[in-house]
Amino acid sequence: MNALKIGDKVIYPNQGLGIIENIQDENYFGQDFQIYHVRILANDTLVLVPFSNAEEIGIRKPISEESIQDIFDFIRNGGVDVTMNWKGRYKEHIDLMKSGTIQDMALVLKSLYYLQLIKPLSFREKKMMEKAKELIVTEISEVSCSPFEDIEVQVLEMLSNCFEDRLPHVDS
Repeated sequence: MNALKIGDKVIYPNQGLGIIENIQDENYFGQDFQIYHVRILANDTLVLVPFSNAEEIGIRKPISEESIQDIFDFIRNGGVDVTMNWKGRYKEHIDLMKSGTIQDMALVLKSLYYLQLIKPLSFREKKMMEKAKELIVTEISEVSCSPFEDIEVQVLEMLSNCFEDRLPHVDS
């Protein structure tokens, strides 16, 4: 990852859009660290992230405007394989959400949207689906300079159209 500068917008996994407010050299236990001060916009939280851990944590720059079409194509086209083993599915989705990539979040959103067409989602899965949708829509909205509500409507329409005439493929 290229070094970030004050004012850069970043995506913090599972939290969403943030801004680098400050970069400081700090000393902890006799060691010097360069620390990013990241303000998470969704909840106005300040997170301190050591430069050396930023990539491992999954902090990244937002996708490019050109990449938006790739995400829309993925959401719009093709089915998904969903396992009925709740524990395994939930763990897999948690891991995908932690990765912080928009592709992984889109896979979680698409899988859970599809699953809800088959059966009611658990409370946790409903919350996860909403979080994935919020993170995707927020990032695309920011990158495209489009209103959140417009992108949300587009994403939901794409999901609905993708699955309108597909029968479930469920792994047991």
